[in-house]
Amino acid sequence: MVEQVTCTISEDEAALYDRQIRLWGLDAQKRLRAARILLIGLRGLGAEVAKNIVLAGIKSLTLLDHTVVTEEDACSQFLVPKSDLGKNRAQSSLSRTAQLNPMVTVTADTANITTKDEDFFKDFDVVCATCCQKDELIRIDEICHRNDIKFFAGDVFGFYGYMFSDLNKHEYAEEIVKSKVTASDSDEPASKKQKTEEKETIVVKKTATFTRLKEAFSVDWSNTAAVKLKRTPTTYFIALVLLKFREIHDRDPSPKLRDDDMKELSKLCETTLEGMQVDRSTVDENFAGYCFAELSPVCAVVGGVLGQEIIKAVSQRDTPHNNFFFFSGVDGSGMVDCLGN
Repeated sequence: MVEQVTCTISEDEAALYDRQIRLWGLDAQKRLRAARILLIGLRGLGAEVAKNIVLAGIKSLTLLDHTVVTEEDACSQFLVPKSDLGKNRAQSSLSRTAQLNPMVTVTADTANITTKDEDFFKDFDVVCATCCQKDELIRIDEICHRNDIKFFAGDVFGFYGYMFSDLNKHEYAEEIVKSKVTASDSDEPASKKQKTEEKETIVVKKTATFTRLKEAFSVDWSNTAAVKLKRTPTTYFIALVLLKFREIHDRDPSPKLRDDDMKELSKLCETTLEGMQVDRSTVDENFAGYCFAELSPVCAVVGGVLGQEIIKAVSQRDTPHNNFFFFSGVDGSGMVDCLGN
């Protein structure tokens, strides 16, 4: 059953969120108003997510990032002033994020996420992780799964981006439009009576079960049918290659080291696909040239979807994406796919 909420909304909040309440209802807005969200990573994608969920009217947002602002942030990080080069990203993003919606409590945490234990995450209803290494993403997801915390992850690498969600066992309400045929009240025979079709909207309660990130990243492709492999977005395999690069070098591909990093990405692609027993031709041989920096348009697309999915999960309205969304700016394609057991 979809959870009932006891949170109240003031007259000022009702006026501010009037259009949203008309769109998804008062109960959904109350759930949003009670949500405490942790956002890890404040680069371009993190900035987009922060903007979207703060404007939606959540209760509180904690911005966590231990890194500093760099020149590359000018590509897509619109929450940090240009004058804050070299300062902590979370602290630099705090002021502009808070200005988006004064009714949302926004705080900054400058610690490294790897130092946070399980108890830290229990203070949140939703955790959204970006810019993390693969093993850390899996660790956070396991913690969230055990404590029934909604988990989201995402990253943007140049022209490529993805988002993942693990909502455990998620209950939600979906509106379905049904047609109802009625006959006129005339005295004519039933076969000759004029029939009219009326549409009515009913709310149906549904449940979706999600896969953990570890399983989604550990698919056994050796026994997968060729048709299924062909339908799987290549961005999935590219993301795994880039996460491997991040794990080895503790950074993302750098425009300043473009030639060397392109060679390294090509080698990692071969070894990664070979280890997964996936043919090298699955990924375009020129993919490495499109993996540099967080491009603003790609951040906007992936951040828009990620913010939308967080809002849907918290408000318990509409069918959630289960469990991946992949975007490729090379051909402008976006796809939802469910991977894992």
